[in-house]
Amino acid sequence: MRPLIRTARCCLRARARAMATLPMAPAAFSASSSTYASTLRPHRLLLARFLPAGPPLPLAGARALRTAAAAAASAVEVGGVKIAREASRPDVDTAVYVVKEDDPTNNVPDGIFSKIGLQLHRRDNHPLGILKNTIYDYFDKNFTGQFDKFDDLCPLVSVKQNFDDVLVPADHVSRSYNDTYYVDGQTVLRCHTSAHQAELLRDGHTHFLVTGDVYRRDSIDSTHYPVFHQMEGFRVFSPDDWSGSGMDGTAYAAADLKKTLEGLARHLFGAVEMRWVDTYFPFTNPSFELEIYFQDDWLEVLGCGVTEQEILKRNGRTDHVAWAFGLGLERLAMVLFDIPDIRLFWSNDKRFTSQFSEGKLGVKFKPFSKFPPCYKDMSFWINDAFTENNLCEVVRGIAGDLVEEVKLIDNFTNKKGMTSHCYRIAYRSMERSLTDEEINNLQLNVREAVKSKLNVELR
Repeated sequence: MRPLIRTARCCLRARARAMATLPMAPAAFSASSSTYASTLRPHRLLLARFLPAGPPLPLAGARALRTAAAAAASAVEVGGVKIAREASRPDVDTAVYVVKEDDPTNNVPDGIFSKIGLQLHRRDNHPLGILKNTIYDYFDKNFTGQFDKFDDLCPLVSVKQNFDDVLVPADHVSRSYNDTYYVDGQTVLRCHTSAHQAELLRDGHTHFLVTGDVYRRDSIDSTHYPVFHQMEGFRVFSPDDWSGSGMDGTAYAAADLKKTLEGLARHLFGAVEMRWVDTYFPFTNPSFELEIYFQDDWLEVLGCGVTEQEILKRNGRTDHVAWAFGLGLERLAMVLFDIPDIRLFWSNDKRFTSQFSEGKLGVKFKPFSKFPPCYKDMSFWINDAFTENNLCEVVRGIAGDLVEEVKLIDNFTNKKGMTSHCYRIAYRSMERSLTDEEINNLQLNVREAVKSKLNVELR
């Protein structure tokens, strides 16, 4: 089995500053927005990207370097990709592509870079690893030897892999710098595990499960975090599979998909009531969401559908049909383990980690933190460039995981047409009590950062 990412090109990021980085549009932005963005860029040499076999994509301002030094111990390796920091040096035969400082297309802060390589889903005693392995068990039992499993693919992918290969329209909002982390103009931190779908098909895989960390700029609350974990499932059918079924290929794939996923839901949640909801995804048609009735409410479990024919044709599977599904591990684990806050998944506190054991799905989490939140309000006049995702990036860049929620509590527009927003920021550690001085300093730093980086007028 050939690994998806298999070249030995190394990446280097140096002189990075711990600051939230805000996006600027990739093209056609005004002089004022250009000035705005230039005040926000970190001075850093950025991570470059590892590509599949073949010539590397061009990197804006990149230059190839070679060195005879051995790799430093601080380098992180993910899926055969070595990602080195400032103090690290690549192997003797490794090509390094270094993106120039002040790359205007980069919007990835250090707090996000620091998550690369942690791979919570590969820890067998972690709730995410336990859930992943339980899903593996289902497929191993019901489809013995059929599904190839990938859980160590590099999260740095090309724009083409992340969007074009799965038919995301050129004007889709998910491509914006407000929603996606761009390493450079041609490279992103994957937004979904579907980014590996096309190449796996080209490599000859017809049944596969892909699990990994994915990255999206997002709001701040107990169920959203900019790094989370997904699993994608994919199955290809040939005409021989459905020829005697009395159904066409699309109907056959849809029926098999629903049967497979209903079985998975029962494997995870027991005998629960289910329903299918029609929906839309760019890469499947028809598309569905599976919901279960659990704990007195309807819970969305996953999204899925019959793969668009164009994806199969582009990757050498003409006249075939396929289904695909995608699920968020955190979303399901929070329900199955009664974990109240998504930040807890990243905790190294033994009071959290010691509660979970390999193979034990659904052990109910016992809260150990009763520290109350502290609320601070902040009001300002917004400008045309303001977005809530940008605000959350700034707040998270200052307070890290000590910020529990950022919530809009009031807004109005005055007679001059100026719009004011008031946000309530909740600070709380999951592991200790925060002091008044600590919280006040955080809020002061947040206010200054919001003013300077977002160019808003505080009230």
